[in-house]
Amino acid sequence: MSLYFITGNKNKFEEVKAILGDVEQLDIDLPEIQDIDAKNIIRAKLLEALNYKEGKFIVEDTSLYLDCLKSLPGPLIKWFLKTIENNGLANMAEKLGNNRAEAKTIIGYAKNRDEIEFFEGSIFGKIVAQTGVSGFGWDPIFQPDGFDKTFAEMTTEEKNNVSMRKIALEKLKEFAAKEQNQL
Repeated sequence: MSLYFITGNKNKFEEVKAILGDVEQLDIDLPEIQDIDAKNIIRAKLLEALNYKEGKFIVEDTSLYLDCLKSLPGPLIKWFLKTIENNGLANMAEKLGNNRAEAKTIIGYAKNRDEIEFFEGSIFGKIVAQTGVSGFGWDPIFQPDGFDKTFAEMTTEEKNNVSMRKIALEKLKEFAAKEQNQL
């Protein structure tokens, strides 16, 4: 049975394929519920994907949690970026006096409706004034702990070596290997 990663983002797919190997990209537009719990969003997307075709599916959500906003925006980051943009988030963190943040990727994996697993990867860092032009989303304002540059200032290789997505994917890969050995 084929394993599909549901994404329209070619770069995300390449990162997933580099770690998992035998995975196919499925570029379909699934409805996305809005919730502050990323697992609820992922579960809803996986259940919808299971209606679409036969196979195993993975879906991911990458979120940004700011301490100064009591973990908002979380999975609502897309809407924050559309309204106040990166500069607005950085200004808020500065004005509220707390620039600590957590970047988190949660990957959902479904074999069927009853077997859905979640794999998390997170890294901590701080929100800084926008720097760097590469990357996407909030990359220009997130500086991981232990680094003196934002995700946007890092090369793709540097970012992928420390990314929360890589951490979550490694957990999924370990799970898949154990599952394969049980067959």
